[in-house]
Formats: sequence, structure tokens, C-alpha cells
Amino acid sequence: MSIKRRHFLFLTGLSGFGLAVLGKSLLAQIPNSRTLKSQPASQLTTPASGDPLLRFVSVADTGTGAKGQYAVAKAMTRYHQQRHFNLVVLAGDNIYNNGEIEKIKAVFEQPYQSLLQQNVKFHACLGNHDIRTDNGDPQVRYPNFNMQGQRYYTFRRDLVQFFALDTNHNADWQTQLPWLETALSKSNAPWKVVFGHNPLYSSGHYGVNQDLISKLTPLFKKYGVQVYINGHEHSYERTVPINGTTYLICGAGAGVRPVGSSEWTAHSASKLSFAAFDVYSDRIVISGIDTDNRIFDQGTINKT
Repeated sequence: MSIKRRHFLFLTGLSGFGLAVLGKSLLAQIPNSRTLKSQPASQLTTPASGDPLLRFVSVADTGTGAKGQYAVAKAMTRYHQQRHFNLVVLAGDNIYNNGEIEKIKAVFEQPYQSLLQQNVKFHACLGNHDIRTDNGDPQVRYPNFNMQGQRYYTFRRDLVQFFALDTNHNADWQTQLPWLETALSKSNAPWKVVFGHNPLYSSGHYGVNQDLISKLTPLFKKYGVQVYINGHEHSYERTVPINGTTYLICGAGAGVRPVGSSEWTAHSASKLSFAAFDVYSDRIVISGIDTDNRIFDQGTINKT
């Protein structure tokens, strides 16, 4: 199915009111995004307005142990030297091809050795390749993935509460969804960031995931989730806010696939990369960073 047809099916599936609201929101925000996309990457810089309260990065679809993964890992290390961070969101497919934990040294410990030695903490979730061996349980128990022995879990850093999800085809949503609502309702964090492996909105190979949209977006809207991070698509894509949530795909951590652009797209790129997040009290600045250590995309989420 073509990307344009997926977009048509998505839009026609909305109610008339929902379509009007989304269309108005996207039309209001996309022009600024297009202006940003037209600028040379070397001209995009993080605003010089003081140090953030928290800085973290995200990357996904990493676990090949091949040249592409090492290139992104090297770029992450260089970025760490320039702008210190101590947290990485690892959004699934951590071990290719079948989640074999015996490969952990080659596909995780060696590529990120420098960061691990500097006490950078990786917080992982499970991808579709990860569950091919023992349903991913060895990774859930692996200490350096910091999953708390759970397939879904939450933790807080400064102003940000993070919620890791299992979005795989065999996920236990009957238990996970009530857990997520309870965890979101109890959180008093100003910023709420959810991450899982599968996309909700995507202009890449897999397209829009209506099932996840129906499951998750009501909770995102109800409890004010500002960011959802995922992989699965081997590309980079940042959306404009959709009902208050920005969706960030960072699945080009080891390889790339083509990606298009949709009504909700602020920026998309098919290049080896990771994303960096500078968290302030009133905004989050998201930067897409490639293996030449260039910021090729930048967008700001303002606190409302």
C-alpha cells in the first residue's frame, strides 16, 4: 500500500470534527516546519539560553554490531563529549536478528563501551526482533538495559517521567493499558515521555498503526503526554504536535530505509542518526544528529 493511500485511509477514518481539528492544527504548524527543513544542517544549533535541566538521547534498531551501528555510536560518543548526557532511551530491536542474548557484547557492550564506562544509563524496551528468543525475557533481565525485570515500566529523571511499553504483537494489553493509565495518573512530572518500539504515525515502510492509535492516544491526550519515542522504521521522523503529543521515530541507529512525508510531518530523513532532547522547565528542544555530528533537524515543544 502506498504512503499516500495510507494517509488517505487514516484521514478518512477520522470523524468530521476530528479531521477539522487535526487539519487546522497541521496547517497552522507545518509551514514553520518546512522553513526549518529548508535550512542547511550546519546552520541548525541548539538555542544558547542556559544549560538544560536534563539532556538525554534516543536511538533504536541498533543491534547489528555492524558498521552503521558503530558510526552512530561514535557520533553519540562525540556528542556526549560536547554536551554531556547520562541517559539513553533504547527503543527496541536491541539484538539482531533474533534477540540472542549471547550477542550482547558484540551488539551493545562494545559499540557503546565508552558511554557505559562513563556511567551513561541505557533504558530499553523490546522490539519485534528481540522477542524471537524466549519472548525477550533474557533482555528484560539484562542489567544494562535497566528494565527493572519488567516488559513495561516507569522511571523519573528530574522533571521527566518516562514510561516504557511493550508494543509487540503479543503484548499483554489487558494488563499493560490499565497499568499505563494508573502510572500516568499518579505522575506529577511536568514532562511525560512514553517510548515503545512500534510507531503510531509514520511515513515509512510500516505507515500508520491504527490499533496503537486507538489504544494509546486517548491516554496521551487525557494525561498530557508530550512525547512518544519509537523505532521499527529505520529512519528519522518528527511530527508536529498531534493533540498535544509529538511523535519521534529514531530507528536509524544501524541502518536506513526510505521515508516519505505526511500531513503531520515536521521533518523526516533517511540517514544514520540519533535524537537528542534538551529539557527545560518550559520547553523541550529535539535535535536530529547524523554521523557527521551535524544537527540536521531541530524542533521545540513548548510547555502549555
